[in-house]
Amino acid sequence: MDASEVNNAPLWPLLVYGAIVLSLVGAILAISFVLGQRGKGRAVNEPYEGGIVSEGSARIRFSSQFYMVAMLFVIFDVETVFILSWAIAFRELGWYGYAGVAVFMVMLVVVLIYEWRMGALDFGPDGKKILAAYKRMQKPAV
Repeated sequence: MDASEVNNAPLWPLLVYGAIVLSLVGAILAISFVLGQRGKGRAVNEPYEGGIVSEGSARIRFSSQFYMVAMLFVIFDVETVFILSWAIAFRELGWYGYAGVAVFMVMLVVVLIYEWRMGALDFGPDGKKILAAYKRMQKPAV
């Protein structure tokens, strides 16, 4: 199959598939609207907490470390997708693909070292501060 055959592929199957999908979505929404419950119970406006009565507000301040962990996870998850896709197409890409992945991995290692030096990977309390506080506690009282 050459490039000219791919460009001459009919478009109507894709349009029919899209129309079927959209009609199914519309039908499911219409059926759920017609058959759905309309009752107002005592707990309609309460958040579902697995049967446990909620206390306090859900507006809690999180440390920025949680967001840093999430960003690091996304970055290295995307890295895994790229490297796995390269591994699948390894034979077709040849040395050019190998060089591209090597540059990509070197850049990721440089970013990881940078984040490590900037303290993005320090999740617990600072060990030096803990050791200093322990030494202060160990000094005999005069």
